[in-house]
Amino acid sequence: MEILAFGVQADEKPLIERAFRDHGDVRCLDVFLNEDTAPIAAGYDIVSTSVNADLGAAVLEILAAGGTRMVAQRSTGFNNVDLDTADRLGITVARVSYYSPYSVAEFAWALAMAVNRRIVRASIRTRDFDFRLDGLMGRDLHGRTAGVLGTGKIGEAFARIAHGFGMRLLGWDVAENPACAELGMRYVPKDELLARSDLITLHVPLMAETRHLIDAAALKAMRDDAILINSSRGGLVDTAALVGELRAGRFAGVGLDVYEAEAGLFFLDKSLEAVEDDTLARLVTFPNVLVTSHQAYYTEDAVGQIVDTTVRNVLDYREGRRSENVLVPRS
Repeated sequence: MEILAFGVQADEKPLIERAFRDHGDVRCLDVFLNEDTAPIAAGYDIVSTSVNADLGAAVLEILAAGGTRMVAQRSTGFNNVDLDTADRLGITVARVSYYSPYSVAEFAWALAMAVNRRIVRASIRTRDFDFRLDGLMGRDLHGRTAGVLGTGKIGEAFARIAHGFGMRLLGWDVAENPACAELGMRYVPKDELLARSDLITLHVPLMAETRHLIDAAALKAMRDDAILINSSRGGLVDTAALVGELRAGRFAGVGLDVYEAEAGLFFLDKSLEAVEDDTLARLVTFPNVLVTSHQAYYTEDAVGQIVDTTVRNVLDYREGRRSENVLVPRS
């Protein structure tokens, strides 16, 4: 069995090679799957992809023509996959439906604390031996309100940390999580959560119904001194509208580990190139904004679980088994 893995990070490569050692040959590439790179997969029955892979109709057509019959995505999200086209072409698609929720929840808190306490600005100053405290004042989060949009496993993990800080908890989701309710979380309509929360964090999947969940109206509903954290999917936030509010001097801090136009940017070195994305270029100039490159999941624990699940998905495909990870079953 030969597998071609696209978008493999340097830290990830030895984990993938070790995991597949007893199950077939795996070739790891650092390039991401798109229309230009898809022809490389010719002759490979199984392709593994990363979160920012392009698995639209055109790419799937190229993969199918080259003999690919299974795509094993190394992520939970699958909004980048044209499932109808995969089904039509007879390509099985599987994902990783679960990995450590603590990796993302803890990183969301790292962003929240960094923007609240001006950690990046302080670090830059001290490297220049500027030890003034001007402009570095943050706020105690104890006693303030955390609003959690999406209270699944990751949202619950975030809420538990917030509870440990002594924060009040508001939640919004299509279904209540009893574990969050036990922490004292009160479920309220989205507009009420936005208006009453000091810290707002997003932990919902990206679907047609959730795209720009935080749009211009939602941003205006938030407090001027609120903190907004997104470690889920970039498309949940209308970035252009966010830039407009930031230009007006709003929000104590914004922490973004994802960006709605991150494909073709994140995970790549663009430091020597002209920045063509004017929205992102403007976004990173605000002193109260911290942008990281989709690394919330990137812990040894989470990546190890992702790789192990990907191996199981491939073995299930080979043996004709079907699990909860399968999005398009084997035809």
